[in-house]
Amino acid sequence: MTASSKNMIDESMAIVRAKNVCKSFDAFEALRGIDLEVKIGEVVVIIGPSGSGKSTFIRTLNHLETVDSGEIHIDGVKLEDGSNIDLIRKEVGMVFQSFNLFPHLTVLENIILAPMKVRGATKDDATRTAMDLLRRVGIPDKANKFPSSLSGGQQQRVAIARALAMQPKVMLFDEPTSALDPEMVNEVLAVMKELALSGMTMIVVTHEMSFAKEVADRIIFFDQGKIIEQGDPQEFFKNPKEERTRAFLGQILSHAF
Repeated sequence: MTASSKNMIDESMAIVRAKNVCKSFDAFEALRGIDLEVKIGEVVVIIGPSGSGKSTFIRTLNHLETVDSGEIHIDGVKLEDGSNIDLIRKEVGMVFQSFNLFPHLTVLENIILAPMKVRGATKDDATRTAMDLLRRVGIPDKANKFPSSLSGGQQQRVAIARALAMQPKVMLFDEPTSALDPEMVNEVLAVMKELALSGMTMIVVTHEMSFAKEVADRIIFFDQGKIIEQGDPQEFFKNPKEERTRAFLGQILSHAF
């Protein structure tokens, strides 16, 4: 998918900016000078081997990991240590590998909690929004169920609805299908595809190469804490420029397509 195939991407406006971002865990350099801009409405998919820094980077964008050096700006606001984390997190939704739903709350209660507590929505308004989102992700009949009664794919769709309930400007996905049984992966990817087509700005860490090829506006390949290569999906998969990229794709594409 290209930017022109979606609804009016503002190609001049970068909503996420990372400049020379570095992060180490003791002696291990997880991120080594990452520079990245993501435009409004763009779908960026980050791929790479395990330990390449993908998840660490995406977690820095809402301060789940602090950076050692460099700068991150979200919608023009610089992410500062401690001072404006809540402001940034209001604008950035995140879906994790694990679903992180509150087990003692129903699906509906999981979704309405943050809009009421953080954005001050009334219970009626939050409930209407939550039901709209549950219809959007295809499980309105699960509103009064507890997470333990849902399949993994259904729980992940609830997690997506919960993130969307905060009306974020950017959605982050950290390997959202990696904990799912294979038969449940497609139902979550279908929701993500619909979200991408709606014009949501998305940064997705994934091993799902078919999804990356179909949905992304740009593919970014991480290795050893650095961006090795990036580009349009068609060109990236057909004609990778870097030898390390070719080696990585050669290992996985036979299993992906």
